[in-house]
Amino acid sequence: MEQQQPHPQAGAGPGARVLVVDDDPTVAEVVSGYLDRAGYVVDRAGDGPEALARAAAHWPDLVVLDLMLPGMDGLEVCRRMRGQGPVPVIMLTARGDEDDRILGLEVGADDYVTKPFSPRELVLRVESVLRRTRPGPAQPQGTLRAAGLSVEPAARRATKNRAELALTIREFDLLAFFLRHPGRVFSREDLMREVWGWDFGDLSTVTVHVRRLRGKVEDDPARPQLIQTVWGVGYRFDATGTATPDPAPDGEA
Repeated sequence: MEQQQPHPQAGAGPGARVLVVDDDPTVAEVVSGYLDRAGYVVDRAGDGPEALARAAAHWPDLVVLDLMLPGMDGLEVCRRMRGQGPVPVIMLTARGDEDDRILGLEVGADDYVTKPFSPRELVLRVESVLRRTRPGPAQPQGTLRAAGLSVEPAARRATKNRAELALTIREFDLLAFFLRHPGRVFSREDLMREVWGWDFGDLSTVTVHVRRLRGKVEDDPARPQLIQTVWGVGYRFDATGTATPDPAPDGEA
């Protein structure tokens, strides 16, 4: 998701518009039914071109997107939608391979759910992702600054050395969280709870987002100076950007 905003988001709770994209009519009907009963306005599409057309007609607040679509797959749909404006995406995949999950996260999906899944759990994931797209009332809204980075939570705008950063929703939240807590070490479980709002989930979600964020804020992502890995514990944001990086790989944090 880029920081351009041609499509304003209408809401982040019941009443928000959710686009369900799945070529399996049974899955689409079940998911749509649960979301409808939870109070969401639901649009449906059976393939990529139809999804893009429906999004253009009524920009969604969130997309539930099947990875394996005929013709244009979910990854390409996600890329094209993100080229038009900010929108949270929950990816559905029938395969449990880690590579598929990571691939979805790499293109900017905010969450993924592996089929078969509980529709009730999916609704909870939708609620969680939408809740994180708007600043929480308890969070300070002043501009956050450190190490050449500037984050404006209310405007959802981030810069490095005055150059605009193109961050996904979750990358933005992660950076803002780090800037609010410089010098503190957080485990991946901590970050999943505090940034994602989840008490459960695949911790590789955090690992991938940290790696993607480093690629956008570090001078040399291979030798990160700002977002440090603390071996066996988690991650620490060094506001000075001068600490010696821990060589431990992300997966061991």
